[in-house]
Amino acid sequence: MMAVSQRIGREAIEKKGWWQAHRWLILRRTSQLSILGLFLLGPWAGIWIIKGNLSSSLLLQTLPMTDPLLLVQTLLAGAVLPASSAIIGAVIVLFFYLLVGGRVYCSWVCPMNLVTDGANWLRERLNIHPVLALSRHTRYWMLGLTLLLSLGTGTLAFELVNPVSILHRGLLFGLGFGWVVVTGIFLFDLLMSKRGWCSHLCPMGAFYGLVGRYSPLRVRADQRDRCDDCLECYIVCPEPHVLTPVLRNAAQGAPPVVLSGECTNCGRCIDVCAEEVFTFGHRSRSPVSPSQHPARPAKQS
Repeated sequence: MMAVSQRIGREAIEKKGWWQAHRWLILRRTSQLSILGLFLLGPWAGIWIIKGNLSSSLLLQTLPMTDPLLLVQTLLAGAVLPASSAIIGAVIVLFFYLLVGGRVYCSWVCPMNLVTDGANWLRERLNIHPVLALSRHTRYWMLGLTLLLSLGTGTLAFELVNPVSILHRGLLFGLGFGWVVVTGIFLFDLLMSKRGWCSHLCPMGAFYGLVGRYSPLRVRADQRDRCDDCLECYIVCPEPHVLTPVLRNAAQGAPPVVLSGECTNCGRCIDVCAEEVFTFGHRSRSPVSPSQHPARPAKQS
Protein backbone atom coordinates (compact mmCIF):
# COMPACT_ATOMS: atom_id res chain seq x y z
CA MET A 1 0.00 0.00 0.00
CA MET A 2 1.28 3.46 -0.90
CA ALA A 3 2.36 5.55 2.09
CA VAL A 4 0.23 8.58 2.94
CA SER A 5 3.11 10.95 2.21
CA GLN A 6 3.39 9.51 -1.31
CA ARG A 7 -0.32 10.01 -1.99
CA ILE A 8 -0.35 13.67 -1.00
CA GLY A 9 -0.99 15.88 -3.99
CA ARG A 10 -1.65 13.08 -6.49
CA GLU A 11 -5.26 14.11 -7.00
CA ALA A 12 -4.19 17.74 -7.41
CA ILE A 13 -1.70 16.69 -10.11
CA GLU A 14 -4.42 14.74 -11.90
CA LYS A 15 -6.91 17.60 -11.82
CA LYS A 16 -4.66 20.68 -12.12
CA GLY A 17 -1.46 19.40 -13.68
CA TRP A 18 2.01 19.00 -12.18
CA TRP A 19 2.98 22.68 -12.29
CA GLN A 20 -0.20 23.95 -10.60
CA ALA A 21 0.19 21.27 -7.93
CA HIS A 22 3.78 22.34 -7.17
CA ARG A 23 3.86 26.00 -8.25
CA TRP A 24 4.26 27.68 -4.87
CA LEU A 25 6.70 25.05 -3.62
CA ILE A 26 8.93 25.57 -6.68
CA LEU A 27 8.70 29.36 -6.45
CA ARG A 28 9.52 29.20 -2.74
CA ARG A 29 12.58 27.04 -3.27
CA THR A 30 13.66 29.35 -6.10
CA SER A 31 13.32 32.34 -3.77
CA GLN A 32 15.32 30.70 -0.96
CA LEU A 33 18.15 29.57 -3.23
CA SER A 34 18.23 32.83 -5.20
CA ILE A 35 18.51 34.96 -2.06
CA LEU A 36 21.25 32.69 -0.75
CA GLY A 37 22.97 32.86 -4.12
CA LEU A 38 22.92 36.67 -4.17
CA PHE A 39 24.73 36.75 -0.82
CA LEU A 40 27.30 34.24 -2.06
CA LEU A 41 27.98 35.97 -5.39
CA GLY A 42 30.17 38.60 -3.75
CA PRO A 43 32.58 36.38 -1.78
CA TRP A 44 32.60 33.63 -4.40
CA ALA A 45 32.56 35.59 -7.67
CA GLY A 46 33.26 39.21 -6.75
CA ILE A 47 29.78 40.34 -7.88
CA TRP A 48 28.52 42.46 -5.00
CA ILE A 49 24.79 42.81 -5.63
CA ILE A 50 24.19 42.48 -1.91
CA LYS A 51 26.84 42.62 0.79
CA GLY A 52 26.50 41.21 4.29
CA ASN A 53 24.11 38.56 5.58
CA LEU A 54 20.47 38.13 6.57
CA SER A 55 21.09 40.00 9.81
CA SER A 56 22.54 43.12 8.22
CA SER A 57 23.21 43.85 4.57
CA LEU A 58 23.51 46.53 1.90
CA LEU A 59 21.74 46.13 -1.42
CA LEU A 60 23.43 47.65 -4.50
CA GLN A 61 25.76 49.61 -2.21
CA THR A 62 22.79 51.83 -1.34
CA LEU A 63 19.80 50.25 0.40
CA PRO A 64 20.43 49.10 3.99
CA MET A 65 18.54 46.12 5.39
CA THR A 66 18.65 45.09 9.03
CA ASP A 67 16.91 42.27 10.85
CA PRO A 68 14.47 44.07 13.23
CA LEU A 69 14.93 41.39 15.90
CA LEU A 70 18.68 41.95 15.80
CA LEU A 71 18.15 45.69 16.27
CA VAL A 72 15.87 45.06 19.27
CA GLN A 73 18.50 42.80 20.82
CA THR A 74 21.16 45.45 20.21
CA LEU A 75 19.11 48.13 21.93
CA LEU A 76 18.34 45.87 24.90
CA ALA A 77 22.00 44.94 25.23
CA GLY A 78 22.73 48.60 25.93
CA ALA A 79 25.15 48.99 23.08
CA VAL A 80 25.94 52.34 21.53
CA LEU A 81 22.93 53.62 19.61
CA PRO A 82 23.04 51.88 16.23
CA ALA A 83 23.88 53.90 13.15
CA SER A 84 21.00 55.58 11.38
CA SER A 85 21.49 53.23 8.43
CA ALA A 86 20.84 50.22 10.70
CA ILE A 87 17.64 51.79 12.02
CA ILE A 88 16.49 52.71 8.51
CA GLY A 89 17.30 49.19 7.35
CA ALA A 90 15.23 47.67 10.16
CA VAL A 91 12.27 49.92 9.30
CA ILE A 92 12.49 48.90 5.64
CA VAL A 93 12.57 45.18 6.47
CA LEU A 94 9.80 45.50 9.07
CA PHE A 95 7.55 47.38 6.64
CA PHE A 96 8.14 44.76 3.94
CA TYR A 97 7.16 41.88 6.21
CA LEU A 98 4.17 43.81 7.53
CA LEU A 99 2.90 43.93 3.95
CA VAL A 100 3.55 40.36 2.83
CA GLY A 101 3.16 38.44 6.09
CA GLY A 102 5.87 38.24 8.73
CA ARG A 103 6.54 34.53 8.50
CA VAL A 104 7.11 34.79 4.78
CA TYR A 105 10.66 35.19 6.09
CA CYS A 106 10.48 31.62 7.41
CA SER A 107 9.17 29.97 4.25
CA TRP A 108 10.55 32.14 1.44
CA VAL A 109 13.87 33.48 2.79
CA CYS A 110 15.35 31.54 5.71
CA PRO A 111 17.89 28.91 4.55
CA MET A 112 17.21 26.77 7.63
CA ASN A 113 13.77 26.06 6.18
CA LEU A 114 15.52 23.92 3.56
CA VAL A 115 17.11 21.89 6.36
CA THR A 116 13.95 21.40 8.42
CA ASP A 117 11.75 20.71 5.40
CA GLY A 118 14.28 18.08 4.37
CA ALA A 119 14.05 16.47 7.80
CA ASN A 120 10.24 16.50 7.62
CA TRP A 121 10.28 14.94 4.13
CA LEU A 122 12.62 12.16 5.26
CA ARG A 123 10.74 11.51 8.50
CA GLU A 124 7.46 11.00 6.63
CA ARG A 125 9.01 8.62 4.14
CA LEU A 126 10.73 6.61 6.86
CA ASN A 127 7.52 6.71 8.90
CA ILE A 128 9.36 7.96 11.99
CA HIS A 129 6.98 8.94 14.77
CA PRO A 130 8.01 11.99 16.82
CA VAL A 131 8.58 11.29 20.50
CA LEU A 132 8.41 14.85 21.79
CA ALA A 133 5.27 16.99 21.67
CA LEU A 134 6.02 20.68 22.06
CA SER A 135 3.53 23.49 22.46
CA ARG A 136 3.61 25.93 19.58
CA HIS A 137 3.62 28.67 22.23
CA THR A 138 7.11 27.57 23.30
CA ARG A 139 8.62 29.78 20.59
CA TYR A 140 7.19 32.88 22.29
CA TRP A 141 8.89 31.85 25.52
CA MET A 142 12.08 31.42 23.50
CA LEU A 143 11.63 34.91 22.05
CA GLY A 144 11.17 36.33 25.54
CA LEU A 145 14.25 34.47 26.76
CA THR A 146 16.25 35.81 23.82
CA LEU A 147 15.35 39.39 24.70
CA LEU A 148 15.95 38.84 28.42
CA LEU A 149 19.40 37.40 27.72
CA SER A 150 20.32 40.46 25.68
CA LEU A 151 19.07 42.73 28.44
CA GLY A 152 20.71 40.77 31.26
CA THR A 153 24.07 39.99 29.68
CA GLY A 154 24.57 43.07 27.54
CA THR A 155 25.37 40.84 24.58
CA LEU A 156 23.63 39.51 21.49
CA ALA A 157 23.46 36.12 23.16
CA PHE A 158 21.12 34.46 20.67
CA GLU A 159 23.37 35.38 17.74
CA LEU A 160 26.02 33.06 19.18
CA VAL A 161 23.73 30.08 18.54
CA ASN A 162 21.39 31.43 15.86
CA PRO A 163 21.41 28.62 13.26
CA VAL A 164 20.50 31.04 10.45
CA SER A 165 23.57 33.16 11.13
CA ILE A 166 25.73 30.07 11.67
CA LEU A 167 24.60 28.51 8.38
CA HIS A 168 25.13 31.77 6.50
CA ARG A 169 28.64 32.28 7.91
CA GLY A 170 29.44 28.63 7.36
CA LEU A 171 28.63 28.77 3.66
CA LEU A 172 30.99 31.72 3.32
CA PHE A 173 33.86 30.63 5.55
CA GLY A 174 33.29 26.92 6.21
CA LEU A 175 30.82 25.55 8.72
CA GLY A 176 33.22 23.99 11.22
CA PHE A 177 31.32 23.76 14.50
CA GLY A 178 28.30 25.06 12.62
CA TRP A 179 27.82 21.57 11.23
CA VAL A 180 27.01 20.44 14.76
CA VAL A 181 24.25 23.04 15.12
CA VAL A 182 22.71 22.50 11.68
CA THR A 183 22.95 18.71 11.91
CA GLY A 184 21.54 18.82 15.43
CA ILE A 185 18.44 20.69 14.27
CA PHE A 186 18.02 18.31 11.33
CA LEU A 187 18.17 15.28 13.64
CA PHE A 188 15.91 16.96 16.21
CA ASP A 189 13.22 17.51 13.56
CA LEU A 190 13.77 14.05 12.08
CA LEU A 191 13.77 11.98 15.25
CA MET A 192 12.33 13.99 18.12
CA SER A 193 9.68 16.54 17.18
CA LYS A 194 7.70 17.17 14.01
CA ARG A 195 8.77 20.57 12.68
CA GLY A 196 10.30 21.10 16.11
CA TRP A 197 12.57 24.03 15.34
CA CYS A 198 10.63 26.17 12.86
CA SER A 199 7.13 25.63 14.24
CA HIS A 200 7.85 25.33 17.96
CA LEU A 201 11.18 26.78 19.08
CA CYS A 202 12.60 29.42 16.75
CA PRO A 203 12.39 32.91 18.32
CA MET A 204 12.77 34.53 14.90
CA GLY A 205 9.66 32.69 13.75
CA ALA A 206 7.85 33.93 16.85
CA PHE A 207 8.94 37.52 16.18
CA TYR A 208 7.85 37.48 12.55
CA GLY A 209 4.64 35.73 13.56
CA LEU A 210 3.76 38.73 15.71
CA VAL A 211 4.54 41.01 12.77
CA GLY A 212 2.46 38.87 10.42
CA ARG A 213 -0.73 39.33 12.43
CA TYR A 214 -1.28 42.64 10.70
CA SER A 215 -0.35 41.69 7.15
CA PRO A 216 -2.88 42.40 4.38
CA LEU A 217 -1.61 39.48 2.25
CA ARG A 218 -3.35 36.28 3.33
CA VAL A 219 -4.24 32.78 2.34
CA ARG A 220 -7.96 32.78 1.63
CA ALA A 221 -10.47 29.94 1.36
CA ASP A 222 -13.25 31.69 -0.56
CA GLN A 223 -14.24 28.35 -2.12
CA ARG A 224 -14.39 26.45 1.17
CA ASP A 225 -17.80 25.08 0.18
CA ARG A 226 -15.85 22.87 -2.25
CA CYS A 227 -13.80 21.25 0.53
CA ASP A 228 -14.18 17.45 0.49
CA ASP A 229 -12.38 16.85 3.81
CA CYS A 230 -9.40 15.06 2.27
CA LEU A 231 -7.19 16.75 4.92
CA GLU A 232 -4.19 17.00 2.59
CA CYS A 233 -3.84 20.71 3.37
CA TYR A 234 -3.50 19.85 7.06
CA ILE A 235 -0.82 17.27 6.32
CA VAL A 236 1.42 19.59 4.28
CA CYS A 237 0.85 22.77 6.30
CA PRO A 238 3.69 23.58 8.74
CA GLU A 239 1.12 25.29 10.99
CA PRO A 240 -2.08 23.25 10.42
CA HIS A 241 -3.93 24.83 13.34
CA VAL A 242 -4.25 28.07 11.34
CA LEU A 243 -6.59 26.31 8.87
CA THR A 244 -9.14 25.13 11.40
CA PRO A 245 -11.02 28.43 11.93
CA VAL A 246 -11.29 28.90 8.17
CA LEU A 247 -12.50 25.41 7.26
CA ARG A 248 -14.33 24.27 10.40
CA ASN A 249 -15.93 27.43 11.79
CA ALA A 250 -17.81 28.69 8.74
CA ALA A 251 -21.14 28.05 10.45
CA GLN A 252 -20.04 30.31 13.31
CA GLY A 253 -19.36 33.13 10.85
CA ALA A 254 -15.58 32.78 10.65
CA PRO A 255 -14.27 34.71 7.63
CA PRO A 256 -12.77 32.68 4.76
CA VAL A 257 -9.29 34.01 5.42
CA VAL A 258 -6.35 32.77 7.49
CA LEU A 259 -5.82 35.57 10.01
CA SER A 260 -3.23 33.92 12.24
CA GLY A 261 0.20 35.50 12.13
CA GLU A 262 1.67 32.01 12.46
CA CYS A 263 0.74 31.20 8.85
CA THR A 264 3.92 31.21 6.77
CA ASN A 265 2.19 31.99 3.45
CA CYS A 266 4.09 29.05 1.98
CA GLY A 267 1.27 28.22 -0.43
CA ARG A 268 1.42 24.47 0.05
CA CYS A 269 -2.29 24.29 0.89
CA ILE A 270 -2.97 26.00 -2.45
CA ASP A 271 -0.74 23.52 -4.28
CA VAL A 272 -2.15 20.28 -2.90
CA CYS A 273 -5.85 21.19 -2.92
CA ALA A 274 -7.44 19.49 -5.93
CA GLU A 275 -10.67 21.42 -5.34
CA GLU A 276 -8.90 24.81 -5.48
CA VAL A 277 -10.31 25.93 -2.15
CA PHE A 278 -7.36 28.22 -1.36
CA THR A 279 -5.73 31.20 -2.98
CA PHE A 280 -3.69 34.24 -1.99
CA GLY A 281 -5.58 37.48 -1.53
CA HIS A 282 -6.23 40.53 0.63
CA ARG A 283 -7.46 39.98 4.17
CA SER A 284 -10.46 42.32 3.75
CA ARG A 285 -11.56 41.38 0.23
CA SER A 286 -15.17 40.24 0.03
CA PRO A 287 -15.46 36.52 -0.62
CA VAL A 288 -16.58 35.33 -4.03
CA SER A 289 -20.16 34.17 -3.98
CA PRO A 290 -20.46 30.39 -4.30
CA SER A 291 -22.98 30.98 -7.09
CA GLN A 292 -20.18 32.40 -9.23
CA HIS A 293 -18.43 29.03 -9.18
CA PRO A 294 -20.43 25.81 -9.61
CA ALA A 295 -19.90 23.43 -6.73
CA ARG A 296 -17.82 20.36 -7.45
CA PRO A 297 -19.01 16.90 -6.50
CA ALA A 298 -17.57 15.45 -3.33
CA LYS A 299 -14.72 12.99 -3.71
CA GLN A 300 -15.95 9.44 -4.05
CA SER A 301 -14.66 6.91 -1.59
